[in-house]
Amino acid sequence: MKKVISIMLVITMMVTMLVGCGKDEKVDNPVTSTTKGGDVVATTTKEEKVSQGVTDTTVKVGNTAATSGALAAVGVPFNAGIEARFKQANDAGGIDGRMIEFVHYDDEFDPVKALAATEKLINDDKVFAINGHFGTPTIGATLDLVKTSEIPVVYFAAGIASLYNEDATTLENGKGLFPVQPIYITEGRLMVARAIEEHQAKKIGVIYTNDDAGKDLLNGIENQVKKLGGSYTVVKEQINPGATDVSSAVLKMKNEEVDVIMAASIQATLPTIIKGLISQGVSKPVFTTYSNADATTIANFADDYAASKEKFPIYSNAWVDLSNKEEVDFFVKGMTDFGKPEYAGNAFAMAGWIAGCFMVEGLERTSGQVLNWENFMEAMESAEFKIPMGGTLNYADGQRLGTQAMSLLKVSEDGLSWENVKPVEDLNVIIDRVK
Repeated sequence: MKKVISIMLVITMMVTMLVGCGKDEKVDNPVTSTTKGGDVVATTTKEEKVSQGVTDTTVKVGNTAATSGALAAVGVPFNAGIEARFKQANDAGGIDGRMIEFVHYDDEFDPVKALAATEKLINDDKVFAINGHFGTPTIGATLDLVKTSEIPVVYFAAGIASLYNEDATTLENGKGLFPVQPIYITEGRLMVARAIEEHQAKKIGVIYTNDDAGKDLLNGIENQVKKLGGSYTVVKEQINPGATDVSSAVLKMKNEEVDVIMAASIQATLPTIIKGLISQGVSKPVFTTYSNADATTIANFADDYAASKEKFPIYSNAWVDLSNKEEVDFFVKGMTDFGKPEYAGNAFAMAGWIAGCFMVEGLERTSGQVLNWENFMEAMESAEFKIPMGGTLNYADGQRLGTQAMSLLKVSEDGLSWENVKPVEDLNVIIDRVK
């Protein structure tokens, strides 16, 4: 009889332990201490709990992005790419049976609204993570908040310098931040290397916007010219973001007889710069950032460019490789089957898709573990990521560098599309060729 009672007690204890280890409860992981001789001296437990935004059936992820206003042409397809990748994952059963729930607020590209919306995501909606943190000014306004909130942020739709970190080993200095896109300072260096390789440029003109993106690109350009030394020089002129008249900046480039012009600005200002160059008959090669590598951006100056008497090459970097048919087809099928087919050829939707892929893979890497911030961050650093339609990226040992491998695009003769000129190559490989 005593034996039966003992067995029943053991079964009861086992059932109690199993019930107490449900997904949304704390999990006691045994931690054993031993002496030098190998004898067990004590056994303790480490309690693990799921982080906010996680239930038995869902994991909540959110972002704020400009889905109305001047930047809606970027924000809408970007979010469509994220949502398509999440729906694809959900239709396949989710992550450990959890569906990804996406919460979005439109910040209209306004830093004040972005800060309020990000606070709401973290404190009211209690999202597990932010995915696709969008836009240079809004990221700058919210960076301190997300660091102090200790919440993971996967993918930033910008390349501001404050995201670059070679030693993000604590939450205070950005352990929870996972940039993917190129950092503008790095890209500025790359633009110089490309200008020298393609056009043997010595005197480099820079028209840059007075914002983080423009100043970071200028910083990278000047940094690379300084490294090269000797006969290389920079002529620079500042303009306001969204300026409608850049004639004085263009005139300076014309009078200084620069070899090439770096348009260090993002989507809203590039068309004004190109139109300004055309109107004053300046036909020097132009290099701009990957942020402008989309048909939507060049459509705003296509008619002027097509009608111009003297064509000049317009280049952009790109960090995706459209020659990788398998990965491009996977994206197109994903947008067609799970998202909005009209964005299946949109570069900003590709960026959103990549953002969603990084989030999904990070969650998948925690499969079988308690889904909390600590385990998620360790999972993000545990192995190299393959960037869909791009190179690779590694967050190990606190590296937060963004991708440093990019291809080179060029505007077609009719001004309607971007054409590939050079394949995806690492910055250091290109620099070595032009030294």
